[in-house]
Parts: sequence; C-alpha cells; structure tokens
Amino acid sequence: MVTKKKSEETETSTKPVTKKKAPVKAPKDSKPGASKRGSQSSEAQDTKASSTAKAKASSAKKTAAAPDAPKAVSTKSLVFHAPDPALFPAWKPGNESEPGEKIVRRRTRADRAAKVEEAKASSKSSDSTVQKVRGSTRLEAKRQRRRDGREGTRRRQSVTESEFLARRESVDRVMAVRETPERTQIAVIEDSVVVEHYVARSEESSLIGNVYLGRVQNVLPSMEAAFVDIGRGRNAVLYSGEVDWEAASEAGVTGPRRIEAALKTGDSVLVQVTKDPIGHKGARLTSQISLPGRYLVYVPGGAMNGISRKLPDTERSRLKGILKKVLPESAGVIVRTAAEGATEEQLTTDVERLQNQWATLQKESEGAQAPALLHSEPDLLVKIVRDVFNEDFDKLVISGASAKQTIEGYLSQVAPDLIARIEDHTGGIDPFVEYRVTEGIAKALDRKVWLPSGGSLVIDRTEAMTVVDVNTGKFVGSGGNLEETVTKNNLEAAEEIVRQLRLRDIGGIIVIDFIDMVLESNRDMVLQRLMECLGRDRTKHQVAEVTSLGLVQMTRKKLGLGLLETFSEACEACQGRGVIVSHEPVSRSKSSEGSSSRRKKPAATPTVEPHQITDGARNAIAQIAKSTVGVTNASEEGEAKAAPKTRGSKKPKASQPDILDSVLAALPEAPAPGTSKRRRRASSAGASADPAVNDASSASD
Repeated sequence: MVTKKKSEETETSTKPVTKKKAPVKAPKDSKPGASKRGSQSSEAQDTKASSTAKAKASSAKKTAAAPDAPKAVSTKSLVFHAPDPALFPAWKPGNESEPGEKIVRRRTRADRAAKVEEAKASSKSSDSTVQKVRGSTRLEAKRQRRRDGREGTRRRQSVTESEFLARRESVDRVMAVRETPERTQIAVIEDSVVVEHYVARSEESSLIGNVYLGRVQNVLPSMEAAFVDIGRGRNAVLYSGEVDWEAASEAGVTGPRRIEAALKTGDSVLVQVTKDPIGHKGARLTSQISLPGRYLVYVPGGAMNGISRKLPDTERSRLKGILKKVLPESAGVIVRTAAEGATEEQLTTDVERLQNQWATLQKESEGAQAPALLHSEPDLLVKIVRDVFNEDFDKLVISGASAKQTIEGYLSQVAPDLIARIEDHTGGIDPFVEYRVTEGIAKALDRKVWLPSGGSLVIDRTEAMTVVDVNTGKFVGSGGNLEETVTKNNLEAAEEIVRQLRLRDIGGIIVIDFIDMVLESNRDMVLQRLMECLGRDRTKHQVAEVTSLGLVQMTRKKLGLGLLETFSEACEACQGRGVIVSHEPVSRSKSSEGSSSRRKKPAATPTVEPHQITDGARNAIAQIAKSTVGVTNASEEGEAKAAPKTRGSKKPKASQPDILDSVLAALPEAPAPGTSKRRRRASSAGASADPAVNDASSASD
C-alpha cells in the first residue's frame, strides 16, 4: 500500500532530476566566425529550448489545477529504471463509490487459496458422480466395436488372388467322420494334424440357429435386458443390442431406443438362438433373424450386404454383380467363402429357397401360441458339412452307413460336385486311429503342450480369460544369438497357439505372453505369423494391439462347449479347483517335499504290501527261533543239575549261542574313515558324452 509520506519523498527526489534536464545553453568560449554547421546547430537548440519551455508551462498549469498530483517524469530517465510509484494514485478508504477514479486492488493469498479450494471441490464432485450414456449402453458398445472393426479393416490389406491360391494349395485338408451308437465325431485334419473336433450326440442337440416364438417374462431396464421363455425350461436372455429396432419403429415405438419401450411383460417376440446355455447362463437370443444357406446367409429386412474377406478382390466384385440381379431390395445377405466359383443359377436357387423358408416362418408365427419352436437347424453333422466342407478338402472319410447316407442326401441337393470326394472307410483300423486324431485330442487335454523343436506352451483357463505362456523349454537353438533363438521359438509357438485355439474351441478374451524380443522387426514378424494362421480359423476373432508389457490380446467368439468340457467333468472332492481346502492350517516340510520330488522311482521293483512278511523272511525267522529254543532248553537243564536252588537267589541268565555274532562277523568290515571312495552319480542312458552339450541342457532346464 502506498502512503502519503512515501509519495512526498518521491516528489522531493524527482525535483533535482528535472533541473538537470534543462536546456543546454551555448558555450561562452565559442570562436567567432563559426561555420554554417555551427549556426544550424544553434538554431536547432533554440527551437528545442522553446518546446521544452512550452512543456514546462503546460505542466505548471496542471500542477496548479491539481496540487496533490505528482509531477510527470521525463521518459529518458525511465529507460533503465522501474516505473515511479508516484505516478500511480494512492488508495484511500472510502473512494470505492467515487466516480472517475481508478482503484488498484491486490489479490491476497487467502482469496487465492479459497478459489483453489472451490475448484478442487467442484472437480471432486464431478469425478464422484457416475456418468451415464445417452440412450442404450449396449447399443453404444456395439457402435464402438463397429468403429474399431472398420479401423481394423482399413488397416488390413486385401487378399490377392495369388495369395488366396497359394494359401489353399499349401494345406492338405481331410475331414474324418466316425459314427457310433452313442455319438458321431467329426475331425478336421490339416497336414496330418488334427485342428478341429466336433461331437454330435443324439440326446444333446445344439440350439444355435433355432427360431422360437417366445414370451417375455421380465424386463430389466437397468440391465437393458429381457428374459424370454422359449419352452426350454430355463429362460433365455435378449439384450437391447440384439433387438430389431427397425421393426420396433414400424410398430410405433418412438423416442430413445430403450428396451422397456420395445418390449413389455407378456409380449410375444420372434427370436433366434445365437449361443447355447453354458453353466448357470441361459441361451442368448436375437430378434434379427438370419437363415443360413449353402452359399450365403439370408437376412430378412437387412439393408446391407457383405462378402467374405477371405475371397480375392476379383471374386468379390463378380459376386457383387450377381447379387445386384438376384437379391430383392427388402433383404440382405452375407456371402460365404464357399460361394467362390458359384454360378448365378446356384446363387439364385439358394436365395429363392431361403425366401420361401422365411415366408413359411412368418405364417407359422401368426398362428402359433408362444412359446413354440418354429424352425430347427439340422443336426451337427449336416451343419458342419454345410459350413466347413468345400472345395478346399481333398476327401471326406466316413465310417458309418447312416452318416454316409445323411451326408450324401444333403450334398446331392446343394453341392452335387462334392459327392465324388466322399470315401467309405472299410478297413479294420479306426479312422481316428489311422489319422492320429485320438493322439491329438489326448495332447490337447493337457495343460502343457510341447513344440516340435523343444519349446512348450502352458495354457491356463480362468473365469475371465485364457492365458497362454510361451517358454523355450529344451530348445537352445543352433548357432546365432539369443534374439534369433527366441524369435524362432515364438514363430513356432504362434502356429501351435492357433491350432490349440481351434482344437480346444477356446473363446472369450485370450492373452498370449510371447518371449520378449528386442528388435521391432522380429515382433512384427511374430504378429504377422499369428495373423496368417488365424486366417484359417472360420470362427470370428479380433487381434488387438500389443500392450506395453509385450502381451498380445485377442478375442474369439465362444459358441458352444470346449474340448475340455466335452471330455471331462468336475471333481467331486475339489469341485474343479484343483486343491482340497482344509479348515485347519496344513503343515508340510519343504525339505521332505523337495527330497521326495527329486527322488526317482526305480524302473522295476517288487511291490510289497504294508504289514506283510515275505516267505524268505519267514524261513529265516523260523530257523533262528528253532535253534535258539533248542539251545536254551539244554542250557537250562544243565544249570539246574549243577547249581542247587537257594531261597532268594536269582536265576542266572542262560548263555545263548552266538549265532547273530557269527552272522555279523561274516559281513565285510566297514572301511576306515577317509579311505572310502565316493560313489559316482548314475548317468542316464541318453546323456551325451560331450560336456558342452550337458552344460547347455542343464542351462536350458
């Protein structure tokens, strides 16, 4: 704050400064008869002096009018100095209401701290409040997934015709079918290795693809889901993202897309099953009906058409031209990979058949009473042949008369050219044994999978995701450095991981932990190999970006039971946890566990039951007892004759024969301390004579 006393001091200090800046007079010792340049300079000085005099007069008038105001200071004196505080008006209390005066206010720390606290409180209140999405959360999540998918397709390069043909010709595919009275098993074999396995049971049929007329039992707006009774005991679930909103808008539903506005309790709704019930979860439904055919999937009321990206660009453009002629405007289709090379007549026949099927469904839904089954998909055998078997397979081996008749009847209607590839397995050997399918399934049921070079994969399944860990195992490389060894192991692991995902039918979130690689080019090579192998997988999947920790994240659609659930059941003792929980702490000695784990069991040792004596031991004990008893009796009789009995005298002990001493004497004497030789470690039969190889194998372990 500027006080009056301080302003007076500044005024007195500025007075001599103004005197020093007075106009300079001409010097007295100037010579007469100066040059013209001197006269011009004197005239300039006279004009400068007159201007300064006028300025002084004007400033004097101002000071007279306002005696309290400070005097103005020349700008030349402020070139290298701070501004003079006297130039600013002093603040006086009570001047806030006076008009025409400027007030200088200073911010205090207290005011600043209060404002900061207010800002923090407002931000904290905004962070603590839960934000909600406008409209449906599930619809917004569906839009985000579509946007991410479009970005991925933009980055993805189109498949050329040469790459498509090379990928097809590089794999030798065979489909094997084995029929038994209880079930029918189907296996897909690529390059003599099983990659897919399906089990069809007569008593357990899949619900995927079935169309029902269901009845809404309950609507949960907070979960954006409705539970629908389809006549299968447990209610199925219909999420808001699977509701046909175009049909709902035609029915008169307006406003935001909320499931409580589209469905009410007791309404009848036409739905289709997209996922079988698993565990405690019911079947999953959709009201967007789609009817699959041989070459395409018919979507009634759909406005968009799609073609498989596994087809080359030339084939895609040809199919687009055919669909414009064949397809009606009120429907959409999704063209399968099997449509490659299909003629216009075949596509027209497929579309007309599916149109008639949809018209029949609509008529049945009008007269049926919910819940009711309107359309059921064929059994799994026909579905696999329809969706998987195409021109890429060399042959279809069938073991079973009924299965062969079913497949031939279906192919004669939709694909007569594929009947020539069917082979009847008449040999005495099981086709699953001949093609080593049983061996591949047994390995896929293990937690650890060995790679051909010696590396290993460890696959663990949790409630939220499946984790795959890649290890080098026994693979130590052949020349080169560590980066080269690790990259080769990761490339081999990428191919095996895709095969295991297909064979085990693993779905959901999958996280792969490859071995760390230093070079960016090697990481890109491994990711590219993984994408190429996933191109053979017909199940919908998506590979996300690599995380900062080097983990590869991907998702794969889960349709039905996996391989492990098909061939196993939960343990009655631990309920599938793998451990038995005790109510008391379990004490265990680490040393005993470590020693017992390191011990190797002998190859062939006779097993002796506990508390059982062998025949040889019995004979030895009987001989010792017989000799001991006989000698003891003879010695007792001799002592009784020689020594009379006296009262209170103790009975002397009998001198037993030294049989045990003779046995011990026959044994070899123990060596003296320090003279015993160390026992050599027993080396395995497969150990190498080269010490470098042994060191490398121990280092890899």
